[in-house]
Amino acid sequence: MDSSQFFGISGIAYILAMVAYIAYLVFRNSAVGIIATTITAVGFVSHTMAFFLRWKEFYEIGQMGILRAIPLTNLYESLIFFVWCLILGYLIIEWKYRNRSFGAFITPIAGMALAFIDISGMDKNIHPLIPALQSNWLLAHVTMSFTSYAAFAISFATAMMYLVATTDDKKSAGYVFWTVALGIFVSVLLAMGIDFLVFRVAVSSPESFLKSYLFKATYRNSSGAIVLGSYLAAAALIFAIWKFGHVLKNIITSFSLSPDVLDDLTYKSVAVGFPIFTLGGLIFGAIWADQAWGRYWSWDPKETWSLITWFVYAFISMRDF
Repeated sequence: MDSSQFFGISGIAYILAMVAYIAYLVFRNSAVGIIATTITAVGFVSHTMAFFLRWKEFYEIGQMGILRAIPLTNLYESLIFFVWCLILGYLIIEWKYRNRSFGAFITPIAGMALAFIDISGMDKNIHPLIPALQSNWLLAHVTMSFTSYAAFAISFATAMMYLVATTDDKKSAGYVFWTVALGIFVSVLLAMGIDFLVFRVAVSSPESFLKSYLFKATYRNSSGAIVLGSYLAAAALIFAIWKFGHVLKNIITSFSLSPDVLDDLTYKSVAVGFPIFTLGGLIFGAIWADQAWGRYWSWDPKETWSLITWFVYAFISMRDF
């Protein structure tokens, strides 16, 4: 078996685990929770094997040295590494806190990343690096950036759980925020799933997917009736979450998850991710850009949004001191 087959097994396992964790959260059946954890662990082992197999395959093709052959050279490999870090972080949290309810909030993020990989048509083949990318700074930049993204994703999930557990007033800003955010997240995930079913064969590249296919089956459909129906369905979902949010709160609190634990997890995730993102995402990225392109900063959209993201987390970190 090659790396792509092991990646396929891990992807299927994570999707099944997402369903199992949600079922565990709803029905509170310990057997379902054990099944969810087992599926996640199997997926993680397969994912790890796939990563090292691809590393070996890249080394044999590129002949650039073992370190520069680490498979983090394109969007596909970077997203795969992000999901690996995310699942590793979750398994550590589940083991340390002896609580499986986090899985219902964290595995959907992995599911969305894997869904984007499958429906976007991104190239999964191994290609030798161009000279500008053959740099140890690039390796450090990508590795640390996606490690920090995984930490931020975990902080997003635990912060969402914290808001669910601490808000009661349906008119309060916190309650409205988490219901709308959760509704939008679920709506986007469902829309991407519909795109996958409708346009999987037609997609040829990530660029054409983003321009011509993303949400074309729902929110960007050529039929006005479908567009209207999609937005109405999303609004109905958000309203249902807002209306019955107390049910989700009761479920979370029934797992003995105190707001203090959730707040502590959110803080620790940001405390890990922010310095890694600062050093690897911004500083190392600027050094590599200077070596590759002759300038530290060019204000392209990716760099600009990275800086905006840094300011957001910097503001959060400053408020904690």
